[in-house]
Amino acid sequence: MSAVEAKLAELGLTLPEVVPPLAAYQPAVQSGPYVYTSGQLPMVDGTLPVTGKVGAEVTAEEAKELARTCALNALAAVKSVAGDLDRVARVVKVVGFVASASDFTGQPGVINGASELLGAALGDKGVHARSAVGVAVLPLDAPVEVEIQVELTQPSRTRSAGVA
Repeated sequence: MSAVEAKLAELGLTLPEVVPPLAAYQPAVQSGPYVYTSGQLPMVDGTLPVTGKVGAEVTAEEAKELARTCALNALAAVKSVAGDLDRVARVVKVVGFVASASDFTGQPGVINGASELLGAALGDKGVHARSAVGVAVLPLDAPVEVEIQVELTQPSRTRSAGVA
């Protein structure tokens, strides 16, 4: 278990399986030292626990918890590419989308759910730049979607005996 996963366990969380793509894309891809996740919905065991617009059918507090779930799903996608979350040198950017009622303006507070989880799991490595955007609708009528970009360290290399 990685140190990041151990920290998640201390928080009472378990890294889920990677959410399968809903269309023609990969959950995460690596380019150089960076991993980019696709937008992650707050799926739990293959389903959305809540649907609807934030500020109408979904409260801001519920949506903040859903953003936390999105971030957890994003970490699972990163691990699927990086192999080990301890390779995360830093979270570079978080982009959060909030399906919002027309008068809802609390998108930053909702996406704090994702930001706070990343900070709790990764410490200073979880501090990032961020956008929180209100949108009319998200896939499957999800209230929240989050994508992250992380920078990785190089994988450790072990030496074989007798090799200089």
